[in-house]
Parts: sequence; structure tokens; C-alpha cells
Amino acid sequence: MSATDDTPSTPSPRPSNASLTPLPGYLYVVATPIGNLADLTERARAILSSVDLIACEDTRTTGALLSRLALPRRELTAYHDHNETEAAERLAAQLAAGKSVAVVSDAGTPALSDPGFRIVRACRRLGLPVVPVPGACALAAVISAAGLPTNGFLFAGFLPPKTSARAAFLEKYRDFEYTLALYESCHRIDKFVDEITAVLGPKRVICVAKEVTKLHETFLTGPAAAVQARLAKTALKGEFTLLIAPNGFVL
Repeated sequence: MSATDDTPSTPSPRPSNASLTPLPGYLYVVATPIGNLADLTERARAILSSVDLIACEDTRTTGALLSRLALPRRELTAYHDHNETEAAERLAAQLAAGKSVAVVSDAGTPALSDPGFRIVRACRRLGLPVVPVPGACALAAVISAAGLPTNGFLFAGFLPPKTSARAAFLEKYRDFEYTLALYESCHRIDKFVDEITAVLGPKRVICVAKEVTKLHETFLTGPAAAVQARLAKTALKGEFTLLIAPNGFVL
């Protein structure tokens, strides 16, 4: 604009966000809501709306999710615990051929105690690009809101169902200096809290969280014995996230 030209300039159009458009041969690891559908990110919505193929634990569950979110139907393929090895090879071949693929779990972030690791590993071995599309994660959500130390933690996923194996884990990490983080099912959460109380003592601070981001979201935080008593009066539904504070921590 010249010194004598006072006509306001027209702003240049904002460039489109390239990260919202799936690229050929790219694997997208997409986090989906763990309860509240509003937690799906704009980027995840864009990727799931236009990717060539979505690999998912249960095609019915993901199909229903796409419908509830009013997203376009995409080609879906099963990718779960029972076919993960074979499916990873098949998906890697499709990626190498130029297809864009998103991998999702039924809820939350893939590869965290959910399928996802093997297809990511296959892509890394073949030099195929892998792009995380972060979002909802029960682990991160509970750690951020529990009130237990967050300077470090060990995530152990789901422990084996046998009492002896779980007791051995608790003994091994009895004096671990950071918070322990685990997932547990509704069928064993009460028994697991009983085991924690017995092995680590009634005063060990723990947090049991259920239905995170949902209507009946509940956090039970305090000494193990107190949480044990409160849990006995709580409806056991869904999967649980459980945190164990370092020995000696006091709320």
C-alpha cells in the first residue's frame, strides 16, 4: 500500500490446516471419546471423516460411534486382540500401497492396553509414517484429577487375574518411588482393592476412578481401607482406573 492509498487491504485467506487431511500411506493413531462424545477433537473428527480405512476393535461399536457423531461412513475393518498380528501385516500392505488408515480402539487411545502396538511397529519397521491424533485417555484423565503425585508414574495396564500374580506385583513395587497406575474391570475391582489393603496396608493412599467423563463419574481417593468401605457402597459398572500413591504419601 502506498503512503497516499488509504484503502484498507483485504486480508489474505487463512491457509487450510493440512493436518486435517489424511495423506496417502499414512497411519493415524486416533483417540476416541471414553464417554463424553464432546471430547472428540476437531482433528480426530476430520481424519475419521475422510481417511480411506478405519481399523477398529469392533466394527459395530465404531460404526455406531460414527453415526452418533454424525460422521460419514467409512470402510471399517476389524483389528483386535485375536487377529492383531495378521491384521497388522495386511494393514501395512495397504498403507504401502497408498491407502490412508486410521486405527481406533473402542474408547480412548489405541495401544494403551488396547490394540495398536503391532500395526505401529509394522509401520516403523517398513519406514511408513505414523501420526498420533491425541485426545481422550482414561490414564491421563485420572492422573490429572486424582490428587496423587504426578512427577512420575508406572503404568502397568491390566494385571493378571490370579491373586498370587497380583500380590507379587504389589510386593515388587511396595516401595516404588512413583505413583502406580492400573486398569481393572468391574468384575475384579473390589477384590483388587481388598488385595491392596492386605498387602500394602490400610493406610496406603489410592484412587479408584470409574465412569470417567460420563454422567456418573466417580473418584474415590484416600487411605485404602476408606476407599474399600466406600467402594462396597458403589455400583460397580464399566472399567476402572486405579492409582496407588508412593509409600508414605499423605493427602
